[in-house]
Amino acid sequence: MDTENCFHCGNEINKKDEIIFDEKSFCCNGCKTVYEIFSQNDLSCYYDFQAAPGATPQDIQGKYDFLDNEDIVIKLLEFQEDTTHIVSLYIPHIHCSSCIWILENLQKLQQGIITSQVNFPEKKVRVTFHPEQTSLKKIVELLSSIGYEPYISLENFDNGKKDIDRSLIYKIGVAFFCFGNIMLLSFPEYFEVEEYWINEYRGFFRWLIFGISLPSFFYSASGYYVSAYKSIKSGFLNIDIPIALGIVVMFVRSTIDIVFDYGQGFFDSMTGLIFFMLLGKLFQQKTYAFLSFERDYKSYFPIAITKVLADGSETSVQVYDIQKGDRLLIRNQELIPVDGILISEKASIDYSFVTGEAVAIEKKSGDKIYAGGKQVGKIIEMEVLFSVSQSYLTQLWSNDVFQKKVEVKHKTVTDKISRYFTPALLSLAIVSFLFWILIDTNTAFNVFTAILIVACPCALALTAPFTLGNVLRILGKRKFYLKNATVIEQLAQVDTLVFDKTGTITTNKKTAITYEGIPLSEQELKLLNNALRGSNHPLSRRLYDFIPAQAKVNPTHFEEIIGKGIFAEIEGNTIKLGSSQFLKTMTENTHKKTKVHVEINGVYKGSYVFNNQYREGLEQLFFQLAKKYNLVILSGDNDGERKILEKMLPETTTLVFNQKPEEKLQYIENLQKQGKNVMMIGDGLNDSGALAQSNIGISISENVNVFSPACDGILDASQFSAIGFFMQYSKNAMKTIYMSFGLSLTYNLVGLSFAVTGNLSPLVAAIIMPLSTITIVSFVTIMTNLYARNPLLKTKINKHDKYHVL
Repeated sequence: MDTENCFHCGNEINKKDEIIFDEKSFCCNGCKTVYEIFSQNDLSCYYDFQAAPGATPQDIQGKYDFLDNEDIVIKLLEFQEDTTHIVSLYIPHIHCSSCIWILENLQKLQQGIITSQVNFPEKKVRVTFHPEQTSLKKIVELLSSIGYEPYISLENFDNGKKDIDRSLIYKIGVAFFCFGNIMLLSFPEYFEVEEYWINEYRGFFRWLIFGISLPSFFYSASGYYVSAYKSIKSGFLNIDIPIALGIVVMFVRSTIDIVFDYGQGFFDSMTGLIFFMLLGKLFQQKTYAFLSFERDYKSYFPIAITKVLADGSETSVQVYDIQKGDRLLIRNQELIPVDGILISEKASIDYSFVTGEAVAIEKKSGDKIYAGGKQVGKIIEMEVLFSVSQSYLTQLWSNDVFQKKVEVKHKTVTDKISRYFTPALLSLAIVSFLFWILIDTNTAFNVFTAILIVACPCALALTAPFTLGNVLRILGKRKFYLKNATVIEQLAQVDTLVFDKTGTITTNKKTAITYEGIPLSEQELKLLNNALRGSNHPLSRRLYDFIPAQAKVNPTHFEEIIGKGIFAEIEGNTIKLGSSQFLKTMTENTHKKTKVHVEINGVYKGSYVFNNQYREGLEQLFFQLAKKYNLVILSGDNDGERKILEKMLPETTTLVFNQKPEEKLQYIENLQKQGKNVMMIGDGLNDSGALAQSNIGISISENVNVFSPACDGILDASQFSAIGFFMQYSKNAMKTIYMSFGLSLTYNLVGLSFAVTGNLSPLVAAIIMPLSTITIVSFVTIMTNLYARNPLLKTKINKHDKYHVL
């Protein structure tokens, strides 16, 4: 009977069941409907990625009626506000680039969908939508109608589990069964036993071996055939093509040997090859799963949150110590680390971390507020609903909205090698086969198959992600937390380091504070203390701790102007704190010290003077860094401490003072125009613009729950003196990647030299291939851990060297 393939899903259809639409054949009305949807929404180029990329839509009439229940929907949503809902859906059918493309263009198919992002390894799509224009039920029905039905299970949702794909395990099991039995049945052939009964049943055993090999050939190796076929259809030659070709050639050649009684063939080698190849793939999957686990659960942010105790006192705790029912204090610009209920009368929450939109949302007492929001304005209190999810915070931090677009050299190298590797490998295999076929047929087939197998660049593809994943883990243990692996390569390319002063090279914990001016009454200290309570600026936090504890009063109005100061209204009184320019009542005196000026009810009272304490190891760090990098101190303070810094730091250090936030950004931009690769290190408050503009932005954390979404890394303040080590370690990490590239290519060249000369059997090649992956993984693990054992910058700088530099 004549058959035709469905244009959408590729399934075979009988002519009598064929549906013709737009001169194309479809197997059912569902596939035809999907094609119509794509065509009407100008998305028909979906079919350009791959022939028949879709899935047959399922009949879902009434299946998702339970999504009309608001209580169920709330459990599934991970973010819920008046105009924005976010949900992550598990889509088992995601399998190729066409899937990613269509799922990231859902907004063209349905009004109300704002954005959709695909997580390909986890087969998830994260959909942001407007609840008044569409609903979760409509989105799920849309996905089902175009062949991407999500898997929704409230039981799995509650337990945090989803079905595990065990197909690879099953394939390995079948391949091992076939390989073991064929090896057993082949023993007489191996030892060339010529017993009568062996000769009598030799043909039977050979056909039995042929039969046992079929499950391994058709089922266990099926993934390689599918991948190779799709690769050829898309016009890109991937590494599965030579593997699939090698398996098919061995099967065909072995079958011919049995049919014409030339010998037993290579079924033992073929099934062994399939078994060891799948074993190598399982090892690779486990490796990636290990890296994912390390990243999700060990890269917690080194930030603290203020917890309100039962007696009303406040204490700082690490975010991972927060429990359900705790009462938290959230200051201006502070990140909300967990979902909770607002206790304060009202709040203004910026959800740019979650949505990318920096529009504050007004909330009132009793409303639910979500992790990832940022408090804007006066201090608020909340009650915790769930303990912190580090993986969720990492996900928010890595939001694509805040990613810097950079070229990654190691990926470029891998892509280039992969692009030319397969055509070169196929050419070498064919030329070697033609050469040997004239000499020895058996050797020719062995050489052809061995070349295709031994040169598999799996180790080459694995070296970069495993190296960088291990480096991320090691840096995390050293309290240096990077947004992603790309930052490591960027660190290795930096040539200019720009430091903020206050809260970065100075420590808030040891700053000596004195007061100059009209003595403040108890009432005025109370007003001042409560105004400072809502601020996260390093000087504000230090001054708040310095002033004696006062009765808590919530401001009726609170405003913090970045780089200038604080304006607050408390019990009918107005309080202004900050720079002299902000208060507009006086000018800086000639001493030019770091000061916070105080004005209450329009009357200037005086100023708090900060005698800065610089971080331990600052001099040693800067003298070490000055040998390799251009150093800049970029401060918003006055230049009162210029002479102190000039005496402490290398003379090559550039000192720039009185810089407003926008001027800091412009300064970074000017450096980049000069061809500099700039890393900015700041406190994440006044420096957010500069952090975003720099090639790499690092935020220093010192018990403050604030960092900019634009920062690429968070450094615990206790590790400040180790910055030089981290910079060198990133360079060593890239060196390790390129060394392992060389090791992998050397292995391929040596293996090919044996294969081409006929001295390597296909079975040995199949065993060596996963061993090469293990070798590379072991090498990069040993090297990254070896480099990590270097002492953390304990080198002393004697006075002679320092003054010689100056």
